Amino acid sequence: MQPTEFVQGLFQYIQDSPTPFHAVKNSEEILSLNGFQRLDEAASWQGLEPGAYYVTRNRSSLIAFNLTQPPHPHQTLRMAGAHTDSPCLKVKPQPLITTQSCIQIGVEVYGGALLNPWFDRDLSLAGRLTWKPQQGPIQSGLIDFKRPVAIIPSLAIHLDREANDNRSINKQNDIVPLALMAHDDITPDFHALLKEQLDMDCPANQATSILDFDLFFYDAQPPAQVGFNKEFLTSARFDNLLSCYALIKAATMTEAPQDFMIVLNDNEETGSVSTTGAQGSFLQSVLERLYPEPAHRTRVTSRSLFISVDNAHAVHPNFPTKYEGNHLPKLNRGPVLKKNANQRYASNSVTSGLFKLICEKAEVPVQEFVMRNDMACGSTIGPLTAAAIGVPTVDIGIPSLAMHSIRETVGNLDGWYLSEVLSGFFQEQQEQLRRQDV
Repeated sequence: MQPTEFVQGLFQYIQDSPTPFHAVKNSEEILSLNGFQRLDEAASWQGLEPGAYYVTRNRSSLIAFNLTQPPHPHQTLRMAGAHTDSPCLKVKPQPLITTQSCIQIGVEVYGGALLNPWFDRDLSLAGRLTWKPQQGPIQSGLIDFKRPVAIIPSLAIHLDREANDNRSINKQNDIVPLALMAHDDITPDFHALLKEQLDMDCPANQATSILDFDLFFYDAQPPAQVGFNKEFLTSARFDNLLSCYALIKAATMTEAPQDFMIVLNDNEETGSVSTTGAQGSFLQSVLERLYPEPAHRTRVTSRSLFISVDNAHAVHPNFPTKYEGNHLPKLNRGPVLKKNANQRYASNSVTSGLFKLICEKAEVPVQEFVMRNDMACGSTIGPLTAAAIGVPTVDIGIPSLAMHSIRETVGNLDGWYLSEVLSGFFQEQQEQLRRQDV
């Protein structure tokens, strides 16, 4: 696969994945088209034959794996993970607010969003609805308006002369999308608006009433390739759908893959404490079903490697002093090894060394990042996964600018570099992953 092909596929994947639910749905479709069989978490997996499989939880997280032979104690799993969620605005349960003949939609800030860029953007709405059908159990399905339905207008400079010098944002009062005009002070039925979209997206729904929803606003502007030489990519949700897409493509396009597993967790941006997060039981449960004997499972995880894939900070040309001077990742210079003395990242010299060898074999450049001592460091699913299952782990990601903004920027080559490295990792021979202390 060439860089241009990767970028085209990435753009389509992100455009079709405005929420974690949509990202998992699109991942399922790619996996199914490439021979992966769907497993039901509620069904028995006894007698699982060698092959490629995937399973979802809450339809917002996914685990896929390829087994070349039945599980055995000497097996090595090439494991890699990312997360499906991104910082955004989540709709409140009773969201409609009428003020000065304007109808707004109340939201909660999901994750550590950079809020300033959310003003004056065309916002669309997508997510999951749960409804009561005419008969039978409750059902759920996805909707996506796919067009601008709201905006958060800025206050004019004439009314806030300090806006360019000293602007603060009140999450409760200032970040409230404007969606409708009120007529005769009659508040519309929000559920009726959702039902209209449901009828378009799921024509056979037979819903009698909307029971509840998980809805998120997102930037309606599509991804773009920018720069005089088209060297930059800009889009919402690069953190961390770019990593998800690279994992899915590597899982489906690797020639002669070995035993591997990919993990796409939800709720990383809010701390990973959920049934679908890295602090939940999803991965542990799948491993227990593949390797029921605890000692057997420990032998497998101890000889395996987990690559935690989440975006890294590229050096910003306007703010170079915000970075550690000897560790300045650049766009289009390859994936970044992330390290932290206080275990905010799970990399160590052995796992980092293994990753460098994988990059060398794939002929892909690699960079390194550490945070300044006087600044707080973020984290990933890496340390959480390492602690939960005891697997040696390395934290990596492609360099990016404006992380957690409504629109982020990456290099046009780095996603392709990442997919090449992951593909090489998934077909790496077992002996190349062995570690030995001397």
